[in-house]
Amino acid sequence: MKGLLSASSNSCEIVLIRSCRGIEGKYMDYLSTLCMKKIVPVGPLVTSNDKESNTNSSEMIINWLSQKPKYSTLYISFGSENYLFKDQIQEIAKGLELTNVNFIWVIRFPIEGDQIRILEESLPLGFLDRVKDRGMVVQKWAPQAVILANPSVGGFMSHCGWSSVTKSIYFGVPVVSLPLKLDQPVNCRLVMEAGVGVEVKRDENGGFNGEGVAEAVNKVILVEGGEGFRFKVRELSEKMKMEEEEAIFEVVEELSSVCMKRNHVGQL
Repeated sequence: MKGLLSASSNSCEIVLIRSCRGIEGKYMDYLSTLCMKKIVPVGPLVTSNDKESNTNSSEMIINWLSQKPKYSTLYISFGSENYLFKDQIQEIAKGLELTNVNFIWVIRFPIEGDQIRILEESLPLGFLDRVKDRGMVVQKWAPQAVILANPSVGGFMSHCGWSSVTKSIYFGVPVVSLPLKLDQPVNCRLVMEAGVGVEVKRDENGGFNGEGVAEAVNKVILVEGGEGFRFKVRELSEKMKMEEEEAIFEVVEELSSVCMKRNHVGQL
């Protein structure tokens, strides 16, 4: 505790965070009061192109998306450090079959071996054949920013890691939240509070089923309910991009002020 207090007292007067006021404004102000330091958002720091977006697999994904109607496709990814259990994979697959929506699903496994065999054993029997005309399963890497920026994508099923939430809002894509651990449940609450997505329902033990997955996906993708979420997320996306242009000037101003103060103290 003594070391923590010492580090806090010797730290700078400002704290830079990767966010924007459109999402967390009131919480930034509250945190500033608590820690007695100014919280300064630096913006979403989102790039519109992935560094590997010109690979053959990326071109295949983009070509596949170009054939789908606007807002008709669900993108599913749980990041590079989160892995689903077999029963969770099967329930998501069941939900996708119930919804009948188009989808791109990035699935990763933490174990080595025949990845195709592991995938087939993890999914319901015959799933890949039944959805081959409307679904694409990717096992390694996918150009997330390029996918989210595509007009055919109408929803992003995510674990609600902060980077994923930020990208989804930045590109105007509603979120189907399925948080797993750490800060993800809190990020999910922010998504709900902003009105830019829905959370998959869970039981008292934290589990979820295919029906709950299908219900959440339909609310975001289908025209009847999805338009409201798309309007909200587009509105927040515009605010985020406007703040992004202003953020760099605020950061420079705050850092310059701190440097000037430190130089002045050093001259005394």
